[in-house]
Amino acid sequence: MKVPISNIRNFCIIAHIDHGKSTLADRILELTKAISSREFRNQYLDSNDIERERGITIKAKAITLDYHYNNETYILNLIDTPGHVDFSYEVLRSLKACEGALLLVDATQGVQAQTVANSYLAVESNLEIIPLINKIDSPLARVDEVSLEMNTILGMKPEDITLVSAKAGTNVDKLLERVVIEIPPPSGDENKPLQALIFDSVYDPYRGVIVYVRMINGIIKRGDEIKMINANHEFIVEEVGKFRPKIVPTDELSAGEVGYVISGIKNIRDVKVGDTITLTRNEGVPALTGYKEPLPMVFCGLYPSTNSNYKELQVALERLSLNDSSFQFEPESSAALGNGFHCGFLGLLHMEIVQERLTREEGVEVVQTAPNVTYEILVREGTGTNVLKIDNPAKFPDEGSIIEIREPMVHLSLIIPSENIGPIMKLCENKRGSHLKTEFISPIRVIINYSIPLAEIIYDFYDKLKSATRGYGTMDYSFSGYQASELIKLRILVHGLEVDALSSIVHRSVAESKGRRIIHTLRKEIPKHLFEIALQASIGKRIIARETIGAMAKNVTGKCYGGDITRKRKLWEKQKEGKKKMKGIGQVEVPQKAFMAVLGSDEE
Repeated sequence: MKVPISNIRNFCIIAHIDHGKSTLADRILELTKAISSREFRNQYLDSNDIERERGITIKAKAITLDYHYNNETYILNLIDTPGHVDFSYEVLRSLKACEGALLLVDATQGVQAQTVANSYLAVESNLEIIPLINKIDSPLARVDEVSLEMNTILGMKPEDITLVSAKAGTNVDKLLERVVIEIPPPSGDENKPLQALIFDSVYDPYRGVIVYVRMINGIIKRGDEIKMINANHEFIVEEVGKFRPKIVPTDELSAGEVGYVISGIKNIRDVKVGDTITLTRNEGVPALTGYKEPLPMVFCGLYPSTNSNYKELQVALERLSLNDSSFQFEPESSAALGNGFHCGFLGLLHMEIVQERLTREEGVEVVQTAPNVTYEILVREGTGTNVLKIDNPAKFPDEGSIIEIREPMVHLSLIIPSENIGPIMKLCENKRGSHLKTEFISPIRVIINYSIPLAEIIYDFYDKLKSATRGYGTMDYSFSGYQASELIKLRILVHGLEVDALSSIVHRSVAESKGRRIIHTLRKEIPKHLFEIALQASIGKRIIARETIGAMAKNVTGKCYGGDITRKRKLWEKQKEGKKKMKGIGQVEVPQKAFMAVLGSDEE
């Protein structure tokens, strides 16, 4: 049965990680009878094994629900979003498809860094926000304190906050009533020319690309000839439908609705998230305001564990990128590791997830290089200058041509217990951070803001934050621009050959200590060979650290008993010649554990 656009509500759930978004979605699914008790399982919308094991949402999920209120039927289009900072791009795309948002806060943890970030995103998107406090049945719940925090930081009035327990289902029915009453219906007209916003897409090996759309104006149905306005690609619609929660075909999708379109698209790169779908016959239909391209913030090299697996890794990366448009990769080669791929990620957790999926879903073992970020380098070119963007130390230009090196800076927001201010400020200063402001949100909790280089927080900062605050500290960051800094390339040489997978761009003040630490770590991890191996760290042509791995000893005269000494001398000379030859042509095998040991060595 088709409902009028005035009875449609499009909303999402936003919160910090682990505050109960997916559990609340479970209760809403149960209450609206979208799934039977036989089909139900916890975290129903988290279908990926990694999502379920880690207890986090990685991809936003959409679902259409029927809800009956005051003898009327309403269509509720719910989008469950991720909470981790690495997937804020997923949150932003979801907000664009909604008119309202449920802002969820954990009664035991209070307002956290991503709570603040996501609420700002919702406000900027002009959404109606319904504030909730979850886990009110927990013995550790601090409802009054958390309500005060939401008022102080987010400007939410205590009387507007609904208290719920997603686990027990308490007050979820009242919450849905608020959704119907307070969230406005979508604006749009099914009689106008078709305009549909693409807010996500996934690849199905049998059906091709499934495009997730939010209908703005018009109607789309099977057999329609459509085109992507920005990409300028044309297709014929094979099927349209809704998520209930599995895909269910319908006759049509009309203005205000959320659903999917299948058009036999074989390559996900033909679909651009944020693009506008219209009918081919419609001329002059304007494109909708889309999304900014997701910018990779963290880069690393992924190489096959053996060179013979290069093609296997390439196929696996291509297949994985079909369902993750924010993941980017391109071929590269390393003198030490052979052929591999230079990959870009939204953050360190995104990088971990991709690597885990490669191993578990594709069965590919990879060697990963140290993560790095993109730098801007001002260089001389002829009589002028040019700005290069470098996301790989191997592409670092000649030092003689460099005028200035700029590194990416982020605005870092930390919410921590007030008793941990000292250790956290020391941690930020050790990471070259500049203090911006400190703001108390309650007698026991505080927000600290820093300007800090992105390179300093992408590896172990989050672990140290959690350790220093006994798990109570949270962080959020946003890119703020580039800033000139004293940066240099630290080169690592093994047996006279630069290992670009271990080379890095570092601040001049820590270059020597880091070089010595890497060389010392490599000396312990690289096994002895039949020839002597020199390990060196250098800045430009200046060697700043060196260690030597001695040759594997062999007693070639062990079987010589007495007799003429010339026999032993001949054997020694022969051994010396053999070692000299091996030293000239021998290949040093650097095991994967050596790369991981360097990556995991303490930064302090």
